[in-house]
Amino acid sequence: MINNRTLRSLLPLLLLAAAPLSAAKPAAPKAPEAPILGVTAEDMPYDVGTALLLRWPVNPADDADTSYQVFVSSQENGGWLKADELAASAKKGGDVDLPFWAWSGGENEHAVKVELADLFGEFKPGTAFVVKVAALKKGKLYAESGPLKASPRGNWFRLDRLNNLLILVVIIAVFFMAVSHAKRKGLFIRRIAGLDAIDEAIGRATEMGKPIYYIPGIGTMSQISTIASTFILGEISKKVAQYDSFVKVPHYDPIVMTVCKEVVKQSYLEAGRPDSYRDDINQFVSADQFSYAASVDGMITREKPAACFFMGYFMAESLLLAEVGATTGAIQIAGTDIEHQLPFFFTACDYTLIGEELYAAGAYLSKEPMLMSALKVQDFGKLVVMLSVFFGAIVLAAGAWLHWNSFVQVILNLFKAY
Repeated sequence: MINNRTLRSLLPLLLLAAAPLSAAKPAAPKAPEAPILGVTAEDMPYDVGTALLLRWPVNPADDADTSYQVFVSSQENGGWLKADELAASAKKGGDVDLPFWAWSGGENEHAVKVELADLFGEFKPGTAFVVKVAALKKGKLYAESGPLKASPRGNWFRLDRLNNLLILVVIIAVFFMAVSHAKRKGLFIRRIAGLDAIDEAIGRATEMGKPIYYIPGIGTMSQISTIASTFILGEISKKVAQYDSFVKVPHYDPIVMTVCKEVVKQSYLEAGRPDSYRDDINQFVSADQFSYAASVDGMITREKPAACFFMGYFMAESLLLAEVGATTGAIQIAGTDIEHQLPFFFTACDYTLIGEELYAAGAYLSKEPMLMSALKVQDFGKLVVMLSVFFGAIVLAAGAWLHWNSFVQVILNLFKAY
């Protein structure tokens, strides 16, 4: 029979024998993390067909140490390229830059736009791509979605720009209503003193037997101010032909000169005086800014015209031209949309068209229903913009003050790209 002393002496031996057995016992394997569920890949809506949209639910267990990586490949297996990396709190459905009527994402999901053109360059429409999402904790991978296949495609209708379409439809409707009204009853345009003085200037030149100088500026034919200048030149040429006076148009740009030749010739035909038209009315001077200004100054000084018109795009030569014209005693009427040149014209000219008055001059002089209607529609558009800005600012301020965040977002979406 084993006594207590014997047991105490054998106990260390028993412990030593059991130690290898406990050390050899394998540890319980750690349960693998669940894959990322709910990931969807689809074509990015309302684009040209070069992007995909990935969406997956927000995981409540995500913290500041969690991040996501988005991978994309053009192959079935492998060839992954990292397309994006984001924090767990970033790129939610509410951050997608689309208005509420074209997007229904919220803060309970992630939404990532993958620009395929930046990764793969040009590719054929309908090409299939494979994407996946990986979740990292402190930079170490702990979850991953399965591979998903999706194909980008172009969209024929931009639903996100529906508001602009509606505005365009309204403007077109107003335009045709204005045209109809202009043909039946005419349209009122406020008096522009500089344009009313054109008849006086041309009449004075006719009585004195002196020429009229029309300076279209140094702009090209693609500039709005130059196009407006050609409209005014056509109306002035028509009056010059009726009064049997003479106009000279020195040019800086040869293309503008070619267009103005046809405009003046057509004006003489409409006035019933094609025999009075001369090819030397329009003449090319120089394509150098200050050479052009010096040459025109010399012509004005020698011929001492009775009237000078400066209409179009002007820069530093504006005062050089207008000052010389003023020394000859000519009636001078100027117009430009270059605001920093207006003070020089104010100083040296009798009348000055300010900014948009230059654009309105063609309609004002011709009284053409189509031009008058276009002018009225522009005024209508300005009124809509001013009222929208005024009331929109009030509504947004009230919404921000009352913390109506959803309401403020709706208003911002309505005026998106407005």
